[in-house]
Amino acid sequence: MALSVEERERFLAEPHIGALSVVEDPARAPLTIPIWYQYTPGGELWVRTGPDSRKARAIEAAGRFALMVQRTDPTVRYVSVEGPVTGIVPDDDASAREMAARCLPQDKVDGFVEYERTHLGEQVIIRMRPEHWLSADLGAF
Repeated sequence: MALSVEERERFLAEPHIGALSVVEDPARAPLTIPIWYQYTPGGELWVRTGPDSRKARAIEAAGRFALMVQRTDPTVRYVSVEGPVTGIVPDDDASAREMAARCLPQDKVDGFVEYERTHLGEQVIIRMRPEHWLSADLGAF
């Protein structure tokens, strides 16, 4: 059964690992990779990545991307969104901490942010306006 607008937005706002898909080469299937993301109901979705990463280059060229999240417990549920890129901006410490705090236990945030800064380097924030939604809750099995 499809989720209501409120249900799908609330589910997308929960902390999940997303599967980001973007057309990189029209002769191949979309590039699909796991990624942390942030979303507030009614707002834009955003991800962080290196500015020269394969996904960043593909997203910039395509001008849009899709993200899907799912769970299997207590019911099988998923939400998929697709839409245009609304901005690519340099990352900042507050955004890095917000994303880490969404995905990690609080006592791991500082260590991860430091690791990211020293090992992964510069990041950008890519914002997307959800335009097309697919969602379902398939119930408990």
